Amino acid sequence: MDWHLIGDISDIPLRGARCVKTPQGRIAVFRTAEDEVFATDDRCPHKGGPLSQGIVHGKAVTCPLHNWVISLETGKALGADEGEVRTVPLRNDNGRLFIALETLMTVAAE
Repeated sequence: MDWHLIGDISDIPLRGARCVKTPQGRIAVFRTAEDEVFATDDRCPHKGGPLSQGIVHGKAVTCPLHNWVISLETGKALGADEGEVRTVPLRNDNGRLFIALETLMTVAAE
């Protein structure tokens, strides 16, 4: 995979998120209370709400617009809601965060 440095884990608050702009759109990078990191598209599958502005709890994020809960591990809506958001491979190398942009480009080309 083609890994690209996007910053340091300390750039993201615990239970928070930051956005990375890529040629394929905005990627939300989340940090859980347990220091796990996940990356997804920054668009809720429901109405396109900014997931990066949502509330992170456990390994999920709640969209700020309509309270949909999205799994950070799978990108799937939890509970009764249906839909999913694309997840992006993310690597934590001693606090330095990398995303796999080639994955994004492959998906964009399909």
